[in-house]
Amino acid sequence: MKLGAFSISLNVKNIQASKQFYETLGFSVFGGDVDMNYLIMKNEDTLIGLFQGMFDQNILTFNPGWDSSAQPLTQFDDVRAIQGALKQAGITLQREADSSSTGPASIVLMDPDGNPILIDQHV
Repeated sequence: MKLGAFSISLNVKNIQASKQFYETLGFSVFGGDVDMNYLIMKNEDTLIGLFQGMFDQNILTFNPGWDSSAQPLTQFDDVRAIQGALKQAGITLQREADSSSTGPASIVLMDPDGNPILIDQHV
């Protein structure tokens, strides 16, 4: 199963303080909008999303169809195929994609420790 680009989406208390902290670690702003309380920061192939007031927990995020620079891949496992494989393996999904749709869609599942995993396809 190819899940695509990986990032951690962090629930931050102060986006400006978090931005400054991660810039000190060598990250730079790659996307997002600080005025809308979210930034995507990048250091080489490592991506961190900073989200202030958008969700309660940190989230493991995968983006099928994207490489680590958010560039479209020509070959990837569609989120609906991933969904089918997970369901066949007996994994319960908190949110499912419409299996009859195409293009952008997302699913959410929890790991055994209650960590949310978002599989978010943008292409």
